[in-house]
Amino acid sequence: MFAVFLLVTVAVTAIALIMTKSQRTEKRRQQLMTRPFPKAWRQILKRRLPYFHALPTDLQLQLKKLIQIFIDEKQFVGCDGFNITDEVRVTIAAQACLLLLNRKTNFYPKLNQILVYPYAFIVEKNNTDFAGVSSNERNVLLGESWGNGKIILSWKSTLDGAAAPFDGQNVVIHEFAHQLDQENGNANGAPPLKEFTDYATWSATLGREFKALQYCAQHQLPSLFNYYGATNPAEFFAVISETFFEKPLAFYQQHQLLYKELSQFYQLDPINWH
Repeated sequence: MFAVFLLVTVAVTAIALIMTKSQRTEKRRQQLMTRPFPKAWRQILKRRLPYFHALPTDLQLQLKKLIQIFIDEKQFVGCDGFNITDEVRVTIAAQACLLLLNRKTNFYPKLNQILVYPYAFIVEKNNTDFAGVSSNERNVLLGESWGNGKIILSWKSTLDGAAAPFDGQNVVIHEFAHQLDQENGNANGAPPLKEFTDYATWSATLGREFKALQYCAQHQLPSLFNYYGATNPAEFFAVISETFFEKPLAFYQQHQLLYKELSQFYQLDPINWH
């Protein structure tokens, strides 16, 4: 009888913890946002992120609160002897949280760890060709987003992207756009949208622009977007996200309907930030 009672008690407690988890998480996040932003972290933003000072004041304040939560919840792991410091955490978190501004967010819920290498890193992958022949490939990468709760970044590329905020290339924005895309399954270029009815316009607009970029890449024609975005719809979404934040005026002028889709998704209009 006691064993049954104990089992029921444990089950009820477990259910209660699960049901109140989101409430406890939200309470902890609210407490974190009331804390003063550390002075040392402000110096890191000033030193490493010229983009930060281009933001309107209200978004600067919002970004600092998001950074505090992000750093509290995500684990940073140094690889190949790389040492994780507050400078690493703040520099990465600030760029990652740009994608969360003005939006109801759960802070990349599938992401647990950010693995940071000092430079580019090598990833081995097993590929099978059309004939069914398997082979191992060694790819040199600057960043990669995995579906198992990890992002890998090159610290040098992270710094380079932060230091040149208007060149349209930013490895942190790119990989964290993949994380947004992966929130509702595998990355496919269709992250969770606000309304289900938004997917029709999203699909039509991005599909048309993706094909246009593929054509440009195939014929070596000039494009605002990096040809890497022509690889597949997931890479296209990540590439245009980089451009949206770093070259918004040119984006709007050349791809107005696509810009509108991203502006609606990110709930931002960065044209006037620069």
